[in-house]
Formats: sequence, structure tokens, C-alpha cells
Amino acid sequence: MTQNTLRKIQSMYPRLSDKEKKIADFVLENPDHIIQNTINGVAEQLHVADATVFRFCKRLGFKGYQAMKIALAQEAIAPLKQIHEEIQEGDSEETITSKIFKSNIQTLENTENILEAQSLESAVDLLHTASEVYFFGTGGSMIIAMDAYHKFVRTGVKCYSFIDSHFQLMAASQMKPTDVAVIVSHSGKNRDTLNIARVVHESGAKIVAITGFPKSNLAQIAEVSLFTSSEETEYRSEALSSRIAQLSLIDALYVNIMVLRKDTSTDAMKKVRHAILNTRI
Repeated sequence: MTQNTLRKIQSMYPRLSDKEKKIADFVLENPDHIIQNTINGVAEQLHVADATVFRFCKRLGFKGYQAMKIALAQEAIAPLKQIHEEIQEGDSEETITSKIFKSNIQTLENTENILEAQSLESAVDLLHTASEVYFFGTGGSMIIAMDAYHKFVRTGVKCYSFIDSHFQLMAASQMKPTDVAVIVSHSGKNRDTLNIARVVHESGAKIVAITGFPKSNLAQIAEVSLFTSSEETEYRSEALSSRIAQLSLIDALYVNIMVLRKDTSTDAMKKVRHAILNTRI
């Protein structure tokens, strides 16, 4: 594990089951106790099975409880600092702005921490070999999908995106097994988005999901899922906070494809620049 174990637990927390959250709370509050205790002792104290604690360790990416103990011992065992601070009504404009920037930075770091290299590689491979790529999203996620199209049209990849959800459904119905759909939804359970995902699935095309919840319906139907991690505050919903992470994942996919398709992407980029040249004064 290269990232701080406690921070990874915090970033994954919203996506954990109730039993996993019980273990997570214990680890976050008592890291020293974990180092000095056995898996049996922790399980007994929390009234859960040894296997539940073991699965929690595996969920974090460790081979087992002992590996997590070693990682915690090697890290500086200190109270985890809450980088994101709640915005107060009396905060100045400068203070609010600073807190927003810190919150966005934390969201990006948390998302990077839970990003699985294998999933990223699989997503890039699907996009690189696809005949056509479609970007889908509804509501606020539609803006992310349109941004993805705005980028990917420069790669030479044949791609599409539509604002209207009915247009998206119609486009999804025309997809082929050699096509790929990138579907963005923070919750992964929006009804319109799931209808689009169902139609894509029925067409035989592959789905790359960008969502905040591994157990969501969207994540379950997708061939590959890339997850974001963000925190909800009084003034910003978790979904709103996740936008910066979603955009960054799109950027990562875009640059990877640009590198893989260097010759064709360079030509496509020149055509785009030439086409919009006369729009500038």
C-alpha cells in the first residue's frame, strides 16, 4: 500500500457496508489497538466474525489482517487530520474559497487512492479498440459526458454525445457489440441513466461506468467501473463535490488514448484547431 491506510479507509467509507463501517470506525479511532491485537481479538470486541475482519482487510487491498497491521505500524500513527473543513456562515470570501479548494484537492486525492490500476487499464483498452464511443449522462452528469466528447473528438476516435435523454436512448439502441459506452452517474441509480445502460447492454456494447458507488446498479451492469470519492457538506452535495473527480478521470482516459493513438490523434487535433480557427478574433 503506497497511500496512507487511514486516509484510504476514510475515502472508501461511504461505500462500505454497515459491518465494514463498524470495523472502519474502530480502526480510525484505535489504530494503535489494531497493531497490538490479533484478528480474533478485534473480531470478538466488535462482535463480528473473523472472516468479516479479513474481508475488510482485503477490501482495502491487503492480503490479510497481518499485512494491514504492518502497514499501520510503518505509517506515522497520529490522529487523522480532516483536511476538509466545514464552511461556517461567518467565513470570509477568501476563507470559503480556500476551503473549497482544499475540499477539491481532498476529493482528487481520495479518488486517486481508490483507483484500481487494472480497471483503468481495462477502460483504456476498451476505448482504444472500440469502433465507436458514446458518452452518456443525465442531469449534472450530462455536462461531464459532453466534456468527454469535447475532449475525445480530438483523438480521432469516432464518438458521440447527446444532451436529451431520449436522444441518448435512441443512440444507445443503435450501438453494436464493437462499440463502447462511457456512462457517468454519481449515484449509479438514476432511473433515466439505468434505462440507457440497459439498452446499451442489450445491444451487446461494452459499458465503462464512472460512479461513486461500487454496489450501485450501474456498477453491476458495467464491464468496467471507475469510482470517485467525495464528501457531502452543508453547502455542497456529495454528487456536486464529485464533479472534479469525474472530470479528472475523463482527462486521464483522454490523455491515455491520445498517447496510444499518437499519429491519428495528432491529425485529428490539427483538424479541430483548423475548424475553430476562425471563431477567434
